[in-house]
Amino acid sequence: MDPQYFKSHTMCWGTLGTVRPFSSFHPQKDVIVIHEALEKKDAGALVRLLTNRNNAQRQEIAKVFKEATQRDLVAGMKKVLSGDLEKLMLELMMLPTQHEAHRLHQAMAGLGTDEETILEILCTRSVKQLRDISAAYELLYKKDMEKELKGETSGDFAKLLLALMKKEEVAGFVQRDIEALAASLNGKKADADPWIDILTSRDLNHLDQVLMGLERASGQMVIPNLEKRFSGDIRLGLSVLVQCIQNPDVYLAKRLKGMKASVVQSIMVSHSEEDLLCIRVAFRKLAGDSLYTTLQKHFKGDHLQALLAICRSEDC
Repeated sequence: MDPQYFKSHTMCWGTLGTVRPFSSFHPQKDVIVIHEALEKKDAGALVRLLTNRNNAQRQEIAKVFKEATQRDLVAGMKKVLSGDLEKLMLELMMLPTQHEAHRLHQAMAGLGTDEETILEILCTRSVKQLRDISAAYELLYKKDMEKELKGETSGDFAKLLLALMKKEEVAGFVQRDIEALAASLNGKKADADPWIDILTSRDLNHLDQVLMGLERASGQMVIPNLEKRFSGDIRLGLSVLVQCIQNPDVYLAKRLKGMKASVVQSIMVSHSEEDLLCIRVAFRKLAGDSLYTTLQKHFKGDHLQALLAICRSEDC
């Protein structure tokens, strides 16, 4: 690990991210190193430098590189990198809002729809973040993200996604909400509307009380109960939303546990400067091994080194 990581005078010791500003940052010097790495097709050098800078610093490097060489850094990287490593490094070079917009676009591209990636982003991001992501989506793809989501989905699932896009905090009564959710499960056909309405319009403290109260009243855990009464996309949607309300770090750790390359690197990049330390803790409790060690069992080469640099360190 780079010793400068611990010496950064700009870093905040309260941060829950793993990637932090590099203290001795000189973009002009970095550009010289990167230019040489591109000329020599040295992927390892690109990985070592760019994973040791935070996103704002990477954006500055790209700007200075353009000014110095009249060339686009990302285009140059595409000529040197390939496969999963290329995808990971290009994700690192995106602005955070662009990265989430890119993930949503990829989730809706092609024949199938990746519902869980869509849910992951919509359930773990605030309304402001979603507005910023939506603006980035329109800028990148010249399309309205909300209309795209609506066009890719239908029924109760589409209702849920659109409600998540407009999350708001409306006052409610805990007992009344418990009764409404319980009643929605007791008919011949479970009714998704109260779940969509309540789970997307109350604050987290209120929802914690509602979900715990519902479990006490029914004698059953919420998610298994939901999964028995609903089917299809809405079952997945409500299950993911409840998991993110109860503990988003555990939900994201479960996603990582599958060790699918595209999922692992997208989540790690998305959360590297926010809360990846929390997700690492949840992963160790869930998997019985650290994320750092688990990555070494599933990936190799420069791709592994990039993932380890983002993960940053072992959890004992």
